[in-house]
This record gives sequence, C-alpha cells and structure tokens, in this order.
Amino acid sequence: MVELFLRGGEFMWPILAVFIIGLMFVIERFVSLTMSTVNTKKFIVSVTQALEDGGPQAAKEICEKTRGPIASVFHAGLQRFGMGIDAVEKNIMNAGQIEMSFLEKNLVWLSTVIAIAPMLGFTGTVAGMVGAFDAIAAANDISPAIVAGGISKALLTTLFGLIVAMVIQFFNNFFISRIDKIVGDMQEASVEFVDTLLDYEEAHPELKRGGNNA
Repeated sequence: MVELFLRGGEFMWPILAVFIIGLMFVIERFVSLTMSTVNTKKFIVSVTQALEDGGPQAAKEICEKTRGPIASVFHAGLQRFGMGIDAVEKNIMNAGQIEMSFLEKNLVWLSTVIAIAPMLGFTGTVAGMVGAFDAIAAANDISPAIVAGGISKALLTTLFGLIVAMVIQFFNNFFISRIDKIVGDMQEASVEFVDTLLDYEEAHPELKRGGNNA
C-alpha cells in the first residue's frame, strides 16, 4: 500500500491530508453522537417519577444530570411549566431545533471531503496523463513501458481518491442514520412528556394560575 501511495505522485499527499481531516471529523461526530444517546424509555420513566415525587424542580434536576438532546428538550419544557402548555410546547420546539443543529454539526465537512477526494484524484490522473504523453513525446517512441508506467501512476490518484470518498461516505451515512433515530426518539419522547405535564397540571390546578416556574 505504501509503495502504491508513493507511486501515485505528488497528488497523493493532498488526498491523504483530506482523508486525515475527514477521519478527525468522523471521530468527533462518533464521540458526540455516542454521548448524545440515552435509554429514552428509562429516562422518561425517571423524569415522570421525579415529577410525581418531587414536582417540576426534581424533574429538572434529573434533566440537568443527564446528557443528550432529549434531556435538554425536557429541561426546556420544564423551564416554562406553569406558564401554560402552549409556552411549554413552544420552548420544547425551539430547544429541539437547536439540539438538531448540534447533532448535524460538522456533517457538512464530511460531505466536503466526499466531494473533494475524488476531484483531487481525477486532477492527479489528468496531470499524470499529461506527464505520460510528455514522456512519450520526449522519447519519440510509444513503448509499452512508457505508456503503462505513466497510465498506472496517473490512475492511482483516482483509485485512492475514490477509496477515501467511499470510506467517509460510509461514516457519513451511518451518522445520518444515527441522527435520524435520535431525532425520532426526541420527537416521540417530547409528545409523551407534554402529555405527562398535562396530566400533572390537571392534578395540580393551582399551577395553572400560579405561573410556578419551579
């Protein structure tokens, strides 16, 4: 592999640099999305139990101790609890949009790597073919050795560029799938949580008038 890389010429280095940059963002997204994942059903149960036992403040404390977008969305809803269910839903919606932007952060750079790597490879191939034809012209002879060697060197950049794009594309698709699942869980959990707050508010009618932001 190292030998093939060196045979590819100078365009192999920018392709390698782009690959390293892509891997850095892959690692960053993997760590971030892993930290954003929680057991949604277990978390809803714990928040609901805390709400019933200790009220909104106890539920907020559970959210503050839990990482991830679902906990942040629940916390945003609890911040407006007692101000009316419309205020709660609006705050949950706003928080959900913010959390979604955090989940999708840096995916654009993976898409950039996917686009640039093959382009660098094709550029290297074109440059290599130009060099091969220059060698043929200088030798004034179309020998198999000159033609095969030049074309082989030229095509190696395309090969490596496509490999880089395919590797990063795999991770990009994996992250998109992971984000879709997290967002789906967040939306489903938010609906269930709003229903829980409605039930709690009905059981405590004094909160409707008191504007309790506890």
